[in-house]
Amino acid sequence: MSLGFIMLCHSALDRAAEVARFWASAGCPVVIHVDRKTPLADYEALRGAVAEFGHVSFSRRFTCEWGSWPLVAATQAAAEQLLDRHPEVRHVYLSSGSCLPLRPVEELRSYLDARPQTDFIESVTTTDVDWTFGGLNDERFTLRFPFSWKRQRRLFEAYTALQRQVGFNRRIPEGIVPHLGSQWWCLTRQTLSAILEDPKRKAYDRYFRYVWIPDESYFQTLARHYSVRIESRSLTLSKFDFQGKPHIFYDDHLELLRGSDCFVARKIWPKADKLYSAFLANAQAGPAQGEPNPGMIDRLFSKAVERRTRGRPGLYMQSRFPIQDRENGKTAGPYSIFQGFSELFEDFDSWLAKTTGTQVHGHLFAPERAEFAGNEAIGLGCLPDSAALRDHNPRAFLSNLIWSARGERQCFMLSPRDTQELNWFTATDQNAQISVITGAWALPLFRSNRNFSAIRNEAARLQRIELAQLDILRSMYVKAKVRIWDLAEFVENPMERLQAVLDEINPRSGRHLAEAPRMSDLAGFGQFLQNLRNQGMQPLVMGDYPADDQIGPATHRGGPLRLVQEAGPE
Repeated sequence: MSLGFIMLCHSALDRAAEVARFWASAGCPVVIHVDRKTPLADYEALRGAVAEFGHVSFSRRFTCEWGSWPLVAATQAAAEQLLDRHPEVRHVYLSSGSCLPLRPVEELRSYLDARPQTDFIESVTTTDVDWTFGGLNDERFTLRFPFSWKRQRRLFEAYTALQRQVGFNRRIPEGIVPHLGSQWWCLTRQTLSAILEDPKRKAYDRYFRYVWIPDESYFQTLARHYSVRIESRSLTLSKFDFQGKPHIFYDDHLELLRGSDCFVARKIWPKADKLYSAFLANAQAGPAQGEPNPGMIDRLFSKAVERRTRGRPGLYMQSRFPIQDRENGKTAGPYSIFQGFSELFEDFDSWLAKTTGTQVHGHLFAPERAEFAGNEAIGLGCLPDSAALRDHNPRAFLSNLIWSARGERQCFMLSPRDTQELNWFTATDQNAQISVITGAWALPLFRSNRNFSAIRNEAARLQRIELAQLDILRSMYVKAKVRIWDLAEFVENPMERLQAVLDEINPRSGRHLAEAPRMSDLAGFGQFLQNLRNQGMQPLVMGDYPADDQIGPATHRGGPLRLVQEAGPE
């Protein structure tokens, strides 16, 4: 009988009784502390449930709450009772009423018998801790915390701020170095008795009484003072989320807990009947299991925490709508935006879809409607082509479209005529590829049958919109892949420009364009721009486009552009 247990209980005492009976049935002495706030009827029911075991006893009751000194005092009283009544105990295991044994007691006893002088207690210095919250890392030892963090939050924060303001600094007792760690430990009789019988205990107790969350530092600090050999880890599997709240294990965690090879787990849901029946029924030791290995659970919980805090890239939904600019990716996958291409090339949408194998939409943000691929009225994700619904939340419209089409790259056309609310969103989205031919918006005006004064006014309006958009695309905050050419520059060498864009869409293809889409007939466009100048409107975004259209042969002819390669020597 080399192993004894201390149980700190306050609720679900029926489950605590099952666990106490499990340990007592294996011959282990158990001392139970029940919170003084627990109803007397529940307390008496617990006593009756374990009355048949003479080596199960109850310690003096304290009124406890989270992070308070009475938790330490209750542990001290229970430990003193256990050591005094059971001199044969060599290791004392501290647990809670919500703990559940995962392996037979005999396996835990054998494990400890092989390590008779080892203390298992998580104990690290404040500089090595990364789980504390609220900035109280070193300060928990140098300030006083007489007020409850949960019940008296305003007093707690005000008194803490006052101490900081006046420069108050408590003196740490000589000879100890503050350590932190999990409150669930397994200590040897030698170490535990040394802590409880230390001549300086009263001084240590006075000091730790006003440390913040002393149950995470009292034994963790003093064990370093007396232990012969410490393994800085707990034998109890205890997981916490990113807010410092304990994870609760449910019935569907059964196989996960079995695979951990840990001896004890907390915190178990009181109604997890499947867990309690599965583990408490396994009283006999089976084939030898290995060292406790919570690493698998650590990895799984790390992924769960990341999923909870960061979400999936580009997913927006009712249960998780992230704060703007704190998303785990604005969209779910890469997509391409083409501005000016559908104006410069005839039937560019169809050519692009055929060449790249992507889904190519028209102007998704056109004023009249969303132009989905194939001219469909309902797009992916059951998105309607209604401009009113789309413009109610353009950001959600685009992100939902990309999310619904995961695995298939989406491409769409854009123009200064379209809704401009997403310019910053797409420019700062690392999934976006934005290719712009500036000034191409003037080609439909050039071909239109409108009064020139109306054309001039519309050209001035569209140019102002595009200049504002270019300011965004050239900002230092841009994360998208952006390529910008003015119209004159692009027309000089369209094959090279198109090849660069398509290589970004599919960099592994290694294919070189043999034929480009049919370019619109630009004969007379240079004179059109000159007429705008003559009428007082200064074209700024078309580049150095000559009035005589002398840029390249294709400028005048229209028709498909072909890549001509020189023949090698025969």
